[in-house]
Amino acid sequence: MALIKKHVKQEVEELPRFKTLEDAISYFESENNNDNKDYAIEEIVKFDGGGKYLVTSITKEDHIEKSSLTKIAAVISNMDPEVAPIEDIMDLLKLNNAYIRNLGISILRDFGNAIRYYIVKFLIGDDRDLRIFAINVLGDVDFAESRDMLVELLEDEQDINVAMTAVDYMGEIGEEQDIELLESLKARFDGEFYVEFAVDGAIKMIKG
Repeated sequence: MALIKKHVKQEVEELPRFKTLEDAISYFESENNNDNKDYAIEEIVKFDGGGKYLVTSITKEDHIEKSSLTKIAAVISNMDPEVAPIEDIMDLLKLNNAYIRNLGISILRDFGNAIRYYIVKFLIGDDRDLRIFAINVLGDVDFAESRDMLVELLEDEQDINVAMTAVDYMGEIGEEQDIELLESLKARFDGEFYVEFAVDGAIKMIKG
């Protein structure tokens, strides 16, 4: 008996077109289908404020599947750096959740030199915590100019906590020509045992 192949007509779902960011967000938050959520993510980023919303969504890891979080990270990474919410992305690195921090790091790496302005802005600011944060960003994203920026910071930094954070990273990326600068920190922070300990440790790492 010959087999008869039955042709089953497939129904193709027509995806909606969004007129506002709010409409796209509502669709994203109400959908359960992963493909449809991915579509919504791609549409959200086209609206003003869409990137900022997506970055905020990353912090809601408990309510969003990791496949969607990965999609969000990929979409944000492809944004024009001129409009991407880079400071909001950097804020992800302040969170305790390691998975979210790693997403933030991966996004910032894709922006490359575009994050330089923000790092410099924090490094030269008066806020000690932001200077420490900027140093940590330099170490986390492996920025091409990290060493030069840390050297410039250490030449004048007067806050011991900021300086020692930079020294820790200098142990990893510093060069032998930086040893003299590191040694000078002992005189700048005279009498601070931790400074001697940190500087000697960094120098030892540089020398290998």
